Amino acid sequence: MESYYPVGVKPLEKYKLLITFDNNEQRIFNVEPYLNDKFFSPLKSLPVFNSVKISPISIEWAGGIDICPDELYYNSVPA
Repeated sequence: MESYYPVGVKPLEKYKLLITFDNNEQRIFNVEPYLNDKFFSPLKSLPVFNSVKISPISIEWAGGIDICPDELYYNSVPA
């Protein structure tokens, strides 16, 4: 399984993210199924969710909330 890393991220409506990967592919990742997990629950706040940014090898939010790049790629759909 090959790994791809996010190089761009844009929050969309309904807790979705448009992510550009280092292979120039754009994919949509749905964060909503994760929001019931205690670790991800702060993302229910739209200002917090919309503050997503690129980290060195993935994406992240304040407080150390992040998602593995393989999870982002292989559990997303082409944009």
